[in-house]
Amino acid sequence: MLEAFVRELRAGTPAELTRAARRAQVFAFLVLAAPGLPLGALYLLTRPAPLPPSWVAALVLLGALLAWVALRLAHQVVSDAVQPPARRVLTAAIQAATAPAVPFLLGCVCLHQPAALAALWLVAALAYAAARARIPGWVKAAQPGRG
Repeated sequence: MLEAFVRELRAGTPAELTRAARRAQVFAFLVLAAPGLPLGALYLLTRPAPLPPSWVAALVLLGALLAWVALRLAHQVVSDAVQPPARRVLTAAIQAATAPAVPFLLGCVCLHQPAALAALWLVAALAYAAARARIPGWVKAAQPGRG
């Protein structure tokens, strides 16, 4: 799998760079989110009190806001003309992985509340889809001469 990633980077075509960036994003998300489930399960053993609906709504809004901020910061990396185009795109893709990771991890804290878990993981899924969909645009924006 790593060999495919390196091959895609070396090819240098926009399609290959898009695939490499998406692979990097998946790996970064998995690294960030992996501790969430075991830690959430461990927290579940403490039998936490359920959160009131207002707190659940606040967590969902916080997760959505932090995901949006992560996507905005990732987008800014692409416009940094100091780095080579491939590095800008990969950096943005890796940073964009934090967008779904934050609401996912907040959801792991709410394993004891199915509605809160579903709401937060829905935000995570939407953030993941948004980050994934932006990669081709980042590849085009990072191409030489497009600035």
